[in-house]
Amino acid sequence: MTQTLLQYWYLIRGHRPIGFWLLLWPVLWALWIAGQGHPNPEVFCVFVAGTWLMRSAGCAINDYADRGFDGHVQRTKDRPLAAGRISGTEALFVFAGLALVALALVLHLNPLVQLYSVGGAVLAVVYPFLKRYISLPQFWMGAAFSWGIPMAFAAQTGAVPKLAWLLFCGGLLWAAAYDTLYGMVDREDDLKIGVKSTAILFGDADKLIVGFMQALTLVALALAGHEAGLASAWWHGGLAAAGLTFIYQQWNIRHRERDACFAAFLNNAWTGGFIFAGLLLHYTFTG
Repeated sequence: MTQTLLQYWYLIRGHRPIGFWLLLWPVLWALWIAGQGHPNPEVFCVFVAGTWLMRSAGCAINDYADRGFDGHVQRTKDRPLAAGRISGTEALFVFAGLALVALALVLHLNPLVQLYSVGGAVLAVVYPFLKRYISLPQFWMGAAFSWGIPMAFAAQTGAVPKLAWLLFCGGLLWAAAYDTLYGMVDREDDLKIGVKSTAILFGDADKLIVGFMQALTLVALALAGHEAGLASAWWHGGLAAAGLTFIYQQWNIRHRERDACFAAFLNNAWTGGFIFAGLLLHYTFTG
């Protein structure tokens, strides 16, 4: 039983929290802006717990969808499902269990959040299967990873204003950029097995296009900040720090080496954290 539970833990990437942080940061941005620095404590707890649950459920359904591919990819060949340590049925049960608990949490919130949660569930479930059919699955993933933004506004304010969608655009562009870095790690393997990604689609222009998306991320967030009345040096300092992480990531990927591209991807946990730190400091000292 202990070994089985351990394999389930590996299935949901409990030992690799990077995905949780990348999913959580945009939610925290939205909660703090929507709550003007004072998010509702119950809403905060529901969203943090729900983020962990849905990220974990997403990992389970992703591995189920990729069970025929992961064994052929250097980075993923030792995942529990690909390695045969758990079955596809078990992965589906783990996904369903986590998703049901997340649904139970959402039922504590208002009807608008519940409505948006349906869209979020569709985005999360469909994404793992898209890489077989379209060359831009990273943008769908970006929408899935940013969907917590309109949900957070709906929970905190009962509405989803223009500001929320500006923030959503920033989150989507950021996620598409870092997931392209992630795709660059697997590009050679993906080409062999027929998996599609922006890393393959962009080809030799990958670094340039990722840089362009990163720049647009900062523009979208700056516009969202303007809409929210965030004019302090704290907020702009957070954006500047995030910009420095993008420069560091571009330096890392200059030779397109696997390990360096993966390090650049992981660095995005700092990107989101710096943006949130700017918000937190803004509302602490000027809010």
